[in-house]
Amino acid sequence: MSKTLLPVMAAATAIAAPGLAEARQVTIEAQLKNYSGDGAYLAVYVTDAAGKYKGTLWMAGRKSRFWSHLTDWAKQAGRSANVDGITGASVGSGKTLKISVDIADALIDAGYQVRVDSSVEDARDYGSDAVAPLATASSGKPAPGKGYVQTLKVTF
Repeated sequence: MSKTLLPVMAAATAIAAPGLAEARQVTIEAQLKNYSGDGAYLAVYVTDAAGKYKGTLWMAGRKSRFWSHLTDWAKQAGRSANVDGITGASVGSGKTLKISVDIADALIDAGYQVRVDSSVEDARDYGSDAVAPLATASSGKPAPGKGYVQTLKVTF
């Protein structure tokens, strides 16, 4: 699945420096491990260097009543997060979620991170399951997950 999320550019730009319109396309891939159970709900979001929530990039899993199980995301973004137009189906065992988003250049190499929380119904929840820096030096290099996410790769 590949999505271009134009609202993310505006949101990320507003976070970094109001009025700054320079952005680049970033591809985010979350490869899931093979596990037994239903499709995983995933929250893909950006935090600053201190781990403070800055914005949601994608929600995999459309039933909002289960989003509270995306623990780190839910604690910081919660019900106040605007996810209109950035939701899709849950992701099955062994599958890859692949999205393309526009991220403000000011966020690259400035300590920001892409995080993925994961949850599977009737199974364990993983806050910050995988974390990858928004950094030129790590572009395209897989970061390991600790739960359902096998690897998280951010490429630009």
